[in-house]
Amino acid sequence: MIQWQTIQALLFTLAPFLIPRLYSYYKSLRTEAQTSLVPHRPVPKHVRYAINILFVASALAALSTLPHFSPENIFTLTQSRLHTPNDVLFNRLSALRPNETLTSFDDALRLRLASLDGRCLYFVYGPSITADCPFCKSDDPSTFLYYALPSLLFPHILNLFAIGLATSSAISGNEGGRWRMLVAVAGSVLALMDCAIHNGYEWKANSRVSRAEELVFFYWTMRVVRGIVISLLDAGIAALLWVSSTNRMFVIPMTSAERLEIVAKTMEGTRGKLGGIGVVRNATYRDETLRRQTDEYWKNEKSFMGEIMDEREVVDGIRNTLESGRLDLNGLEEEATRFADGIVWTPA
Repeated sequence: MIQWQTIQALLFTLAPFLIPRLYSYYKSLRTEAQTSLVPHRPVPKHVRYAINILFVASALAALSTLPHFSPENIFTLTQSRLHTPNDVLFNRLSALRPNETLTSFDDALRLRLASLDGRCLYFVYGPSITADCPFCKSDDPSTFLYYALPSLLFPHILNLFAIGLATSSAISGNEGGRWRMLVAVAGSVLALMDCAIHNGYEWKANSRVSRAEELVFFYWTMRVVRGIVISLLDAGIAALLWVSSTNRMFVIPMTSAERLEIVAKTMEGTRGKLGGIGVVRNATYRDETLRRQTDEYWKNEKSFMGEIMDEREVVDGIRNTLESGRLDLNGLEEEATRFADGIVWTPA
């Protein structure tokens, strides 16, 4: 099995190279999304369904890591050491059972835990695999792995079904379909890694441990790690659907036809607003009362603004701005000229 010290060394070696590149990639995605002509939008209704499915799957995976749902560990339950005699171990266990009577499952487990190898395999594959396997032998540990494969793959298969459903075109449309292959590969790789870790684990690691607190309960640790990783994967896929469906990241560039359609709709909307303004203006000047009120407003506005511009503070502020050079008059004049040319079209 790969030691934790090796993993730490790899992380310290690769982190200085990976973190800056990941950050640069994130910034490029943000910049691409901000400079894109595609505007942000609310989460589409069908994508919300997919996110809800992933939220439920993530929550269930996280809940599965709670101690309430974990199979009991008779060594921690009875506070026993690895080398505690079998009779003593199960006498302690029977004292904790109803009517101080061992179950048939306990009896089957008792036969498996009679040897040191059986106890080491118990810590790796858990009580159910250790007690129920009909063909497993302590001198052939691979038989335990073969029998444990269905239970190892079962949560991953359920999770693949959940993410496959969430990213299907029937549920999330094109927004989820574009990620379907990627998330399926991620879920499959996670399942293969789980099996590879169990296959590569040194199952006799506990045989050299003398104290109970030094025992490594690999099966129970992997249950927690598996649930947390699956939960994080589902949450990450939900976040991916959210940012991509709202055009915040991973924006698909628009085609020329789509751009022309957006420009045409914008021009049509602007034309409608200008037409409405023209109708209001005509109605205002055709009505004598409205026309008189409009004229009075602009007369008062001219007088009011004239008084403001004549105030000492305003005059000093304008002089200071012009003298300090903070206002580029030439640039302002050019901008005003371009704006006017854009409004008034002069034939060549």
